[in-house]
Amino acid sequence: MSKAAYQPASTSPVVRSRAFYTIRLWSVRHARFLERIYKALAIVFLKLHPVWKRVGYQRAEKPVMIAEKIVKGFLFDCRMCGQCALSDTGMSCPMNCPKSLRNGPCGGVRPNGNCEVEPDMPCVWVQAWTGSRMMVGGDAIQKVQPPVDHSLKETSSWLRVTSEAAEQKEAS
Repeated sequence: MSKAAYQPASTSPVVRSRAFYTIRLWSVRHARFLERIYKALAIVFLKLHPVWKRVGYQRAEKPVMIAEKIVKGFLFDCRMCGQCALSDTGMSCPMNCPKSLRNGPCGGVRPNGNCEVEPDMPCVWVQAWTGSRMMVGGDAIQKVQPPVDHSLKETSSWLRVTSEAAEQKEAS
């Protein structure tokens, strides 16, 4: 018997993707540990700047983006917006919000902390606040995020951040 693409309306996407959601919650609960890994990776990527520059950031984009998509997709259910805010949002990807809100919850958070659009799903921003309270740089959640630049979708935020950090370092 073949599995049809049809999914009944009464079955929430959250229920259908429970395994990924469980890993996403694990990531929020271990935000401090993941923050350390993110900082260590940022240092490694910055030290690799001469390599990225020699190879060419554009040429390195695709393989790095694929690796980033696999790692962040597994841990955070990343949507590859190209403007990662995980280190500012308690390791909870704001692009998982059904409304794609990047600067905090909407007015529809239910009394139990769940989303108004997906009642089976805890609000991404409630999770972000929980994760941010565990992080050393937890107050970064109060930083206003710029609007999503859709032209950066499916690009590597790791390389972009590295390039920007290298430019700042060279300028100073």
